[in-house]
Amino acid sequence: MMKPIALITGASGLIGGYLIRSAPRWAPRWEVRGLTRAEADLTDGSHVQALWGQWHPSLVIHCAALSRTSVCERDPAQARRVNVDATKRLADLAHDIPFVFLSSDQVFDGLKGNYLEADEIHPLNVYGRTKAEAEQVVRQNPAHSVIRVALTAGTSPTHDRSFVEDMLRTVAQGTRLTLFTDEFRCPIPAGALVRALWEFVDCKQPGLYHLGGRERLSRWEIGTLLAGLYPDLLPSIQSGSVADFYGPPRSPDLSMCSDKIQALLSFRLPGLRQWLASKPRIGDDPWDDLRVDRQ
Repeated sequence: MMKPIALITGASGLIGGYLIRSAPRWAPRWEVRGLTRAEADLTDGSHVQALWGQWHPSLVIHCAALSRTSVCERDPAQARRVNVDATKRLADLAHDIPFVFLSSDQVFDGLKGNYLEADEIHPLNVYGRTKAEAEQVVRQNPAHSVIRVALTAGTSPTHDRSFVEDMLRTVAQGTRLTLFTDEFRCPIPAGALVRALWEFVDCKQPGLYHLGGRERLSRWEIGTLLAGLYPDLLPSIQSGSVADFYGPPRSPDLSMCSDKIQALLSFRLPGLRQWLASKPRIGDDPWDDLRVDRQ
C-alpha cells in the first residue's frame, strides 16, 4: 500500500530540512515530500493549486516563511504575502487534513517571559505581526495547529538560516558580537524539535502549543555555551545590555513554557546546556543527533 503523503514547506530552511532528514527515523509511515522556494512560489496561487492536485497530501507541516526580521522590516508587503497570504492559501486547501503551522516566540513583546499559550500576544516587529495574523487564520479551523517555535540551533541545507550559522559567519568576517545578558530565550536543538513535531502529529491533538528548550538562557549564556563547541567564537563575543541597543525594538524575554506539548511527548525536551554536555554527533552536524533525555 502507498504511504500517505506529508508535505513539508520550506524544505531548504532550517526546520524543514531537519524534518525531511529525520522522517525515516521518526515518521516512517509517511511519504515525505519537501517543497523549496526554488520548486514552488507559495505566493502563486495557481502554482500551489496545481501542486496540491498532483500530490493530494494527507498532512502539511508549513515551515516556509520570510523570517529575517530585517528583511521583513524593509518589505512589509512581501512579508505579508509570504507569511500570511500563502499560509491562508495552504490552510484553505488543507481544510480537511491535519495542518501544522510553525509560528514564533516573536508574537510576544518580551515584557513578561515564561509565556503560556493563553497569554496575550503583542508583537514588536513586522515579522512577529505577520506570524500573529497567520495564527488567527490557521486557528479558524479547529482541526489545524499552531506551534510557536523558540530559537532553534542547527545547520540548515543552505548554511545560512540558523542563529548559530549567523554567529559563525559574523565572526568569520572579523566582526565582534555583542550578546545581551538581559535578553532571554529558550533555545532548542533542531534534532529534538523535529522529533517533537513528528510525535505531535501522531498524537492527533490539534491546537495552540509552545515548543522550546527547557532552559531560559540569556543571549550571552547561549554564546558562551556555543563557544565550547565552536572555539573561534570566544575571542569575538562580548557581553552587553539590551538597554544600550540602538535600533528596532527588541523583546527582552521571549522565554516560553512548553509544558502543554511536553505532556504529549515520549521524551523530555532538552535544554541547550544538557544537549551540548552530551556531545551529540552524527556526521559533521552536532545538532542532528536525535538522542534526548528519556527521564
